[in-house]
Parts: sequence; C-alpha cells; structure tokens
Amino acid sequence: MNITQQELAEKVGVSRQTINSIESNRYIPSTTLAIKLSNLFNKPVNEIFELEEDD
Repeated sequence: MNITQQELAEKVGVSRQTINSIESNRYIPSTTLAIKLSNLFNKPVNEIFELEEDD
C-alpha cells in the first residue's frame, strides 16, 4: 500500500510501535486487530499471519 508504519497504525487504531512489533514477530495481534489489518489490506487473515509449528 506504500504507507508508513505510522499511517498504518492510525488507520487501525494502534501505535506505530505496535505495528513495528508485529512486523518484527515480537507481538501477536488480537483477533480484532488482525481482522482490521485483513480488511485494510483486503486479504484473508491467514495470508497476513501464519501459525508457527509450536503454536
């Protein structure tokens, strides 16, 4: 989408640090946030997020 972390954060109602943590695999988003991101990117949640083998 060619937007900054800050712009993405504002669109989904979280901080830029939250977006950074998600991108760095340090934070697992809530179901609500995952759905907001899914809707924004017009992609199914499982195309954005994947379960690890130990999840």
